Amino acid sequence: MSQYTDGFLLPLPKDKVEEYRAISSKAGQIWKDCGALEYREWIGDDLQVEGQMPFPKAVSASENETVVFAWITYESREHRDAVNVKVMADPRMAEMMAPSTCPFDYTRMYYGGFSNLVTA
Repeated sequence: MSQYTDGFLLPLPKDKVEEYRAISSKAGQIWKDCGALEYREWIGDDLQVEGQMPFPKAVSASENETVVFAWITYESREHRDAVNVKVMADPRMAEMMAPSTCPFDYTRMYYGGFSNLVTA
């Protein structure tokens, strides 16, 4: 059975990195508690690659923002769907889901589900 991954890319104000780290650490624990195989978030470091479309441009990041690149891995798409139902029902998520307390502009977040193409 091939694994399934949800991926996302989002702009994050540089002065909100530690606030976001605290929230994403909690979210990661919730996803893992609900059955996700892996939860990873990465902060932009080398984002200006000449001749390529840089991630900051994709999310319309300002000079005061960086980019978070992340994924959550599951056994399958069906497993992802079941895990996400549990995550959304988890009371720990309620406090983190309010748009008014979100440290980034979630309307500029890119998200998608991906089936495995190559494993090397």
